[in-house]
Amino acid sequence: MTKGPLKIAIVAGEVSGDMLGGDLVAALRSAYPGDIEIMGVGGPALEGQRLKSLFDFSELSIMGISQVLKRLPLLLRRIRQTADAIVAAQPDVFVIIDSPDFTHRVAKRVRKARPDLPVVNYVCPSVWAWKEQRAPRMRGYVDRVLALLPFEPDVMQRLGGPVTTYVGHRLVSDADIGRIRAARLVRPETPPGERRCLLLPGSRSTEITRLLPIFGETARILAERNPGIGFLLPTVPRQEALVRRLTADWPVRPVVTVTPEEKWQAFVEADAAIAASGTVILELALARVPVLSTYRFDWLANFFVGRLKIWTAAIPNMIADYGVVPEFLNEQVRPGTLARGFERLAADTTERRAMLEGYDLVLERMQTARPPGETGAAVILDLLAEKKPGQF
Repeated sequence: MTKGPLKIAIVAGEVSGDMLGGDLVAALRSAYPGDIEIMGVGGPALEGQRLKSLFDFSELSIMGISQVLKRLPLLLRRIRQTADAIVAAQPDVFVIIDSPDFTHRVAKRVRKARPDLPVVNYVCPSVWAWKEQRAPRMRGYVDRVLALLPFEPDVMQRLGGPVTTYVGHRLVSDADIGRIRAARLVRPETPPGERRCLLLPGSRSTEITRLLPIFGETARILAERNPGIGFLLPTVPRQEALVRRLTADWPVRPVVTVTPEEKWQAFVEADAAIAASGTVILELALARVPVLSTYRFDWLANFFVGRLKIWTAAIPNMIADYGVVPEFLNEQVRPGTLARGFERLAADTTERRAMLEGYDLVLERMQTARPPGETGAAVILDLLAEKKPGQF
């Protein structure tokens, strides 16, 4: 039976969130028997689903307390603009995706003006790590949460947050990661003189400028201790000039690449990686690339580190519930330590074998019966049926 058009307001503030949004809308188009219209904020993936973004979503790609404060006037203006546009559009459901500093503030304003509008939060905020009191407060403006990580529904229930469903993580079924994992399962050990170190200093300029000089000194030590070693450094196009400038004087110049295809090929070729903490650590785990996780907080964020409730920042560790991936923070990010850690993970050692065993456990725990987008679409349609019986 054909139904009337379903109008969705959607806001995604990061590349990863935009990809989730595009996948979710595609799944909704397959599941809903009528037409679907979307409006809001997003990037290429959502634009591919016929979204005309209210503004360039890259404006929301900020990280660190100091950056948020610096750009606060712009963020406040965009929050008001986005909320007003959503209220005026009169959608049937509002989906916010990640970027809670922005999306949750928009949701609060929209809920105040439209208390009857169902709101779905895709990507559970990290209430398990920071400010647990956010979970019960979310019930005032969020009706459902779609979680990427298997432990999050239990955490949200314990903290009194909104009803949360584990939909799964898109990376588990990602075709490129699956292909790399399959190749690495049968990959022979690389001779010492031909090993490759994958360097991933992050995609934001602040991350890159804090980590890449340390990675450079690490590369110098590795080159001295391991003649013939090579370095692979995938980045994003907007950071290519910065990366090339910061690596120009390295004794062994890394191979800098910018396309997704080149990044995945680097995952295939690498013996082990040194990476900035973030989603890429999960990508590496699912692809079975041993990694050392690193992070250096900005000067302002250091004042709040002591308030963190979480025992690890590495997602594979959270899922496995033990330290699969070694982590190095702030002063612990030392070139000599990273160089020796890489050497242990690049060879057939007990450390490498234990990490790969942990990766297999992570993959097992993240498996779902159907793709995340399909589960998320079903949750949204069920919510609409509950809130607006007879219409959907």
